Amino acid sequence: MNTPLPDVPEVRVVGLPQLTTGFDLVERLDLGMHLKVHGPLEPMSGERLAELTDAISLRGRGGAGFPFGKKLRAVAQASIRRGVRPVVVVNGSEGEPACRKDTVMLNRAPHLVLDGALLAAEALGARTLVVAVTRNSTEASIRAAFAERGLSDRRGQQLRARIVRTPERMVSGEASALIRAANGGPALPPGRRERAAETGVGGAPTLLSNTETYAQLAVAARIGARRYCHTGLESEPGTVMLTISGAVSRPMVVEVPTGVPLRYVLQMAGAPPLPQGVLTGGYHGNWIDAIAAHDAVISRESLASFGGALGAGAILPIGPETCPLGESLRVANWLAAETAGQCGPCRLGLPAAAGGLSDVLNGGGQAALEALRQVTQAVKGRGACKHPDGSVRFFMSTLSAFTDDLAAHVLGNGCGRETTGVLPLPGPGYEEEGIPSGEKFGVDWTLCQGHGLCADIIPELIRLGPDGYPALADASVPVHLRGRAQRAVRRCPALALRIEQEAPPRPAKPPRTALPGSNRKALGTGRD
Repeated sequence: MNTPLPDVPEVRVVGLPQLTTGFDLVERLDLGMHLKVHGPLEPMSGERLAELTDAISLRGRGGAGFPFGKKLRAVAQASIRRGVRPVVVVNGSEGEPACRKDTVMLNRAPHLVLDGALLAAEALGARTLVVAVTRNSTEASIRAAFAERGLSDRRGQQLRARIVRTPERMVSGEASALIRAANGGPALPPGRRERAAETGVGGAPTLLSNTETYAQLAVAARIGARRYCHTGLESEPGTVMLTISGAVSRPMVVEVPTGVPLRYVLQMAGAPPLPQGVLTGGYHGNWIDAIAAHDAVISRESLASFGGALGAGAILPIGPETCPLGESLRVANWLAAETAGQCGPCRLGLPAAAGGLSDVLNGGGQAALEALRQVTQAVKGRGACKHPDGSVRFFMSTLSAFTDDLAAHVLGNGCGRETTGVLPLPGPGYEEEGIPSGEKFGVDWTLCQGHGLCADIIPELIRLGPDGYPALADASVPVHLRGRAQRAVRRCPALALRIEQEAPPRPAKPPRTALPGSNRKALGTGRD
């Protein structure tokens, strides 16, 4: 059964707070309380600001980890060369269902984020600030913060500030998708790779970075590099924000100094003492085993040395009672449906990979495993944005992390464990506010003749199985795919395909069901 994370889960801190200072006093720091807690912030020149970010080794906290100082200098140089005022963008578009750290910062400490963004804007001479958000709560918080500071998008302002609302989708947080949305287009990658530092919002050089990154910048600018570097590791100073969910008794966002043992953070959230595995970096990240989780510390370098990733700061353990491949299949189906639909590796490759993982789980044997590996290799490095590569990383990590379970499914009758749905996925209706969702495909198997038109029209959710009949992904029909889903229903020559409402959530574990048109058994991996 899937339970989506709340917008603002419980927030904890290890050691002395920096980003979360004042969270013990109020639910949201308005401008007055923010200044009481953090104090005023003095402006800095561009070079001085870049030197500060170099001194504290500040990297982007959205997943890519690009050095902030390099990005800042690249934008400044492009702006001077072209004679164009740059734009500053706060990427608070948090569309991954396992991530809430940026939502927490925007909801509870919006002025700390704005401090960092405005500091960069003044240093660069920018006249436009854009804050991208995905949720109603974050939009309301930022609008209130704008009003408290007197920021608006009216002409004549020294700095024009506006909010861009993006849908809650995995691809919406990709830099090029966000810039496209800020320019008035859909929040989808444009299919070509451009450097935001050269050409971004309105064609101007654009400094685009993650919510937490700007908040870290504001903290460092106040306390200075020397004091900032007293916290955490020498090579990666400061704190990081993590979202802990999965098989835990207390899902939370926690601020933690780098160097703290991962096992301590997991223990705080009530994770199993010996997890089967821990997904690090979110749904574009990597699995690590229980031994690695015991030995690793919170840092990019440490997690990478154990095959993990810090990524967007999502940490998700799973316990011994659930099937790890079944859990991964639920995520794989969701990743496939999140495709931007603009290139073959994404639109065709990811659904094929999710279907291949389903074949492996359902008794396809060694041939299904080899077919899955071939599909993932074909997708890798060929997408128009980062979503295919990130998804393939998750697929490959799943295969390498759970070899015993993989062997049980490939060579035997499965691992014998149910899929309990501990990895969070969005609830129905998340794609667009006010539009009912929770719909799935259904097939009348007394009518289906295996024409295959449906798989051609919407391969993200339907593919042809080894028997020539359609195999349906265990995922809701996302709003952005509803048009093609309805067209697939209309085009079915046998009138066998339909769209139906999902069954309401049940407390029991999902049952095992049979794949129609096949004598193989399917693992219960549907979203309850």
